Amino acid sequence: MEASRPPRILVVDDDGAVQFSLALLLKQNGFDAACCDGPAQALGLLAGESFDLVLQDMNFSLQTSGAEGLALLADIRQRHPTLPVLLMTAWGSIALAVAGIKAGAANFFTKPWDNAQLVELVRATLELAGAPGGGPTRKSLDSQFDFAGIVGEHPKLLRVLATIGQVARTRAPVLILGESGTGKELVADAIHRNSPRAACPIVKINMGAITPTLFESEMFGHVRGAFTDARSDRKGHVASAEGGTLFLDEIGELNRGDQVKLLRVLQDGRYQPVGASRSEQANIRVVSATNRELAELVAAGEFREDLFYRLNLITIRLPPLRERRSDIPLLARHIAATVADSYGLGEVGLSGGALEWLSAQPWPGNIRQLKQTLERTLLLAGKSQLTQADFAAGQDDEAATGTGGARLGVDGMTLEQVERRMIEEALDQHAGNITRVARSLGLSRSALYRRLERHGLAEPGGGEAE
Repeated sequence: MEASRPPRILVVDDDGAVQFSLALLLKQNGFDAACCDGPAQALGLLAGESFDLVLQDMNFSLQTSGAEGLALLADIRQRHPTLPVLLMTAWGSIALAVAGIKAGAANFFTKPWDNAQLVELVRATLELAGAPGGGPTRKSLDSQFDFAGIVGEHPKLLRVLATIGQVARTRAPVLILGESGTGKELVADAIHRNSPRAACPIVKINMGAITPTLFESEMFGHVRGAFTDARSDRKGHVASAEGGTLFLDEIGELNRGDQVKLLRVLQDGRYQPVGASRSEQANIRVVSATNRELAELVAAGEFREDLFYRLNLITIRLPPLRERRSDIPLLARHIAATVADSYGLGEVGLSGGALEWLSAQPWPGNIRQLKQTLERTLLLAGKSQLTQADFAAGQDDEAATGTGGARLGVDGMTLEQVERRMIEEALDQHAGNITRVARSLGLSRSALYRRLERHGLAEPGGGEAE
């Protein structure tokens, strides 16, 4: 994008009123807009002129399947791989927008749109797209930012790291999406660590673990006498994060009633402790994460649309481990060294066959599952060099004991050890999905979290880039 000219944006929509409205909005905010009616015209303009961003509709005929929009997105990604695309759709087609993002779109917005939010989204997308061409290298990123604990060199991971580096210095709210075990908490840590707020705390809250009756007290604090047992003033999570970052993990688990209370803080920048007579100013940066598709929850009426837009100005989507298999040997060596050091086992190596076997596995639980497999095999094998046979034997044992459901093999174990073993097996079986794990064990989510903390299992991911 040249500094001497305003950003040039192509609007692709077969509705003349949409074209006019978007072009007017963009020009009023300092952008240069061009419009066209459909895929053929769009590809022609892109071939002959320079654009910095595309705003693209998903349907261009009476058909509303979105196939034309996805085909155009694929053509743009193939011919202009560095050109960002924002998709526009109606809430009835949220699934299409999600499919488009997975196919390479930068983000999406809905019709009708909020002018201020759309302009902010356009600016943020253009800023992220301003990175130098050619793609970043791990060495160049590490020379600029602190990505300690995040292991890997796959292009998909490097794009995530580059995005972290660019958004960290801003106050923009960030939504981190990814399957369980992909490293969302590590990304939140990296955003905070590379931000101007790094000297202040990052406060992490698991939103699924807070009961609705305690939400306001936990988040905003309370004053003495506000309710029974409130014997003294207590700071909430928002006040504890003052000047720093508030990380809202499992944001998709928040019920609608509490969503309204959180929205007020994000909208007004103020909160009121329970029982207090006046509100307080909140100087925080919000980063949230979920393994669920929030856009689909919005379409289903389970998540507030206005809160969704407050949270996802910048969206970072983490690739699952199966999409970055070239990183598995790096991760495996790093995890093995870390585990061996924590148990005082000395140096541990992995044979070529072991690394090939690990790289070929599906890993539905992603890096969390990879870590559990390496740790279990390392402890059971009792060797300084692990081979493919060691991992294959461990997999057979797991099928016979844990996931197979035959027996746990608890002879000689204490009650505490049996409980930890059962929780580990359930985490592995359900790929770290806390709701399913709790249900399978007959526990409430809050009871499960207490046990995770007691057994030292409360921080999934173990320090690797999940």
